[in-house]
Amino acid sequence: YLEEVARDVRSAGGASSIARADVTDREQASGAVARVAEELGGIDTIVYNAYSAGEVMRFDEAELDDWRAQMSVNLFGALELIQTALPHLQRSQGSIVLINSRQVRSLGQSRGGYAISKAALLMAGQVLAKELGSFRIRVNTVVPGWMWGPSVESWFDHVEADTGVNAKDQYAKVVADFALPVIPPSSDVAEAVLFLASDRAAAITGQSLDVNAGETFQ
Repeated sequence: YLEEVARDVRSAGGASSIARADVTDREQASGAVARVAEELGGIDTIVYNAYSAGEVMRFDEAELDDWRAQMSVNLFGALELIQTALPHLQRSQGSIVLINSRQVRSLGQSRGGYAISKAALLMAGQVLAKELGSFRIRVNTVVPGWMWGPSVESWFDHVEADTGVNAKDQYAKVVADFALPVIPPSSDVAEAVLFLASDRAAAITGQSLDVNAGETFQ
């Protein structure tokens, strides 16, 4: 998949570099940052989209080591990567966009570890915006709601196989209380990220932008 995206970028006239890393490993994160900065001539923006969903389990039954593992990726992975990239972002007066989750707006059953780690990431965005603003680095968060794509479509198919409720009826139930009765495509989230990363959002920092068709209002 990474290679496909890299080819698309090059086909559009851009430059691309692929560097795989475990974001919880400081050395790997630093190595990935160094490679990308060298190959592309610097770093202007970081979009942090790595996550660990963990086990779906109630708190009274949960293994807290699983919650720690989610926190390691969802919060500290972002902090590791951003901290190693700071010299480049300071030079470029760049921007950071953190990808969050609808769980911080509408808590699902037995998703405690994931929701807590994402809530911590939401606050981290505000802390970093406050502390990195003196370097003219902006930090914002995008909070997607439901996103239409292969994973949701596959989930609808799974529910239909288990319950007999067809995908059209499932879709209608999901969007019944949305202000806009649609499940947004993932491209809508990408457009929000591009906006916050761009100079069009030059005076926006420490904010969260919900892309959810009015599923919730904040």
